Amino acid sequence: MRFLTGGESHGPCLTGIIEGLPAGLELDKKAIDKQLERRQQGYGRGGRMAIEKDRVEFLSGLRFNRTIGSPLTLRIENRDWDNWRELMAPEGDPPPETEAVTRPRPGHADLAGGLKYNYSDLRLVLERSSARETAMRVAVGTVGRILVERFGFKFYSHVAAIGPVASPVKAEELPDLAEKVERSALRCADPRSEEAMLEEINRSGEEGDTLGGVIELVITGVPPGLGSHVHWDRRLDGRLAGALMSIQGIKGIEIGAGFSAAARRGSLTHDQMVTDREGGISRSSNRAGGVEGGITNGEAIVVRMAMKPIPTLARPLDSIDLETGLDAPGAVERSDVCAVPSVAVVAEAVAAWEIAAAFREKFGGDFMEEIEASYQHYLETVSRRLRKKQF
Repeated sequence: MRFLTGGESHGPCLTGIIEGLPAGLELDKKAIDKQLERRQQGYGRGGRMAIEKDRVEFLSGLRFNRTIGSPLTLRIENRDWDNWRELMAPEGDPPPETEAVTRPRPGHADLAGGLKYNYSDLRLVLERSSARETAMRVAVGTVGRILVERFGFKFYSHVAAIGPVASPVKAEELPDLAEKVERSALRCADPRSEEAMLEEINRSGEEGDTLGGVIELVITGVPPGLGSHVHWDRRLDGRLAGALMSIQGIKGIEIGAGFSAAARRGSLTHDQMVTDREGGISRSSNRAGGVEGGITNGEAIVVRMAMKPIPTLARPLDSIDLETGLDAPGAVERSDVCAVPSVAVVAEAVAAWEIAAAFREKFGGDFMEEIEASYQHYLETVSRRLRKKQF
């Protein structure tokens, strides 16, 4: 499976095309819209979220709510387009008094993108590099999520830290705390930590500053065997890390014990194999985060992501005006104080797509019944071998 997205932050719409979906997959528009709504929530978001009301529209590849095997085309309208029709018009000439963005923001793609594409107006960079692009990635990822949820996969996320404030909630607790996380304005299941996080966000906003944080993602119901050790680009941990790092603002990825494993001995790091209640092979811990040698091992996948503070500050950092060559503050665009809770939802969708793509590679099939039969046969084979402990 593969996909492409298109669209600018203040253009008419965002679009996505998915190729490689099996025929017969039932897609519920409401399920995708729900994930889009989750992405827009979270304390610390900016004024753009008061304008947009993201809803997906299917343009091809679907008939009577079921995929037909051809490319699925998705569209999300940008309501803010009404305010930018002249400045972002795809055709015609620019308005006579168009003001170019010439003061790059430290930490943003502005300057690097302007140099790469030879732009004098940095709006041509920021329109596509904007996190608005993640709305379509949530829609696309939710299609993959719907596919694998048919087979028992579950996705959970929470905010493990905002700025210096960390939550004590552990990854293994997330499935039981899912409802509590969803009710939280910060996707934090610990009330004391949430209160401290809210105070930190408010203080940062008053000072014209921004905050990042840490997101934890857990995926359960994953069978052993997704991904492969045989080539670097088929390793699932590498694919997940690359996809999640591509989310705007993400600067670090850990799978399982991650960086903390570097300080431990091997005897305190690797997950020992034990006999489970059914007499099969299980693990005494999950420090590997559900992936060994690039392949899922049947345990829950656990990933942590570090998000940097948003680079658009109400009190901008020092920059250079590229038009005059003089010192100047960085440009100020409408932005959030903290988007960590929103990015947690984006991370679920991005990871879901990579998991779904690996699932399709493993079990093949051009229609749902074919995939279901292949998956069931594989589970029976794996279960039999684990119970017998013979290979």
